[in-house]
Amino acid sequence: MNLLPLPAFSDNYIWLLHDGGCALVVDPGDAQPVLEALQKLQVQLVGILVTHHHSDHTGGVEQLRQATGAKVYGPRRERMPEPLERMDDGDQLELLGCHFDVVDVPGHTAGHIAYVAYPPGQAPILFCGDTLFSAGCGRLFEGTPAQMLHSLTRLSKLPENTRVCCAHEYTASGLSFARVVEPGNAAAAAYQDEVRSLRDQNQPSLPSTIAREKAVNPFLRTHLPQVVAAVKRFDVTAQTPADIFGALRTWKNQF
Repeated sequence: MNLLPLPAFSDNYIWLLHDGGCALVVDPGDAQPVLEALQKLQVQLVGILVTHHHSDHTGGVEQLRQATGAKVYGPRRERMPEPLERMDDGDQLELLGCHFDVVDVPGHTAGHIAYVAYPPGQAPILFCGDTLFSAGCGRLFEGTPAQMLHSLTRLSKLPENTRVCCAHEYTASGLSFARVVEPGNAAAAAYQDEVRSLRDQNQPSLPSTIAREKAVNPFLRTHLPQVVAAVKRFDVTAQTPADIFGALRTWKNQF
């Protein structure tokens, strides 16, 4: 199974998974990069997976559906381009000979979902949309800090070798913030050097892994004393786990 990030807009990635004959894409905000990749690879698009309703994730769906006849899958509780098969927490898919689990991850939007693929003989793949970024997480446009904390906690429990396929190239900015929250985090410092080198060569920083995110991502580390202490220096009123998470997200918004 082959996994490719297709750059779109200024910093989006449309993820393409193919087996040499058939393909699926995740969050195609723009149809053109997908159509060009399908032509270059000579593969047939059979599935379109959508994580949430924002236009930079759905804008190319209708054109791709019309051009390829691919079936569309998306969240049950969000306004989506019809027709599509609505997916909910615990639902399962079998595509390209690969098993997918659907996970509810509200926070960025109210009905956001993620897909976890289990390619035979390969590490799992998490298509997390705008819920989890490498060294960061999505803004809370429709959900609460408690919801996003719960969503990220669920994702952090996936196998540590799970490949994390975020929908934006936000890693460098996320690490800049992570280094302020935890200046002594050696793993984050090493990752920052690695990402700088990749981006200098115009290479994607993604996919990450769950193991790496647990080591460097402050939004997966809000239970740790050093992160709690840093957040309380920013907002002394933060007390509960949800408070700490919400204050950390506010801090990042202002960073």
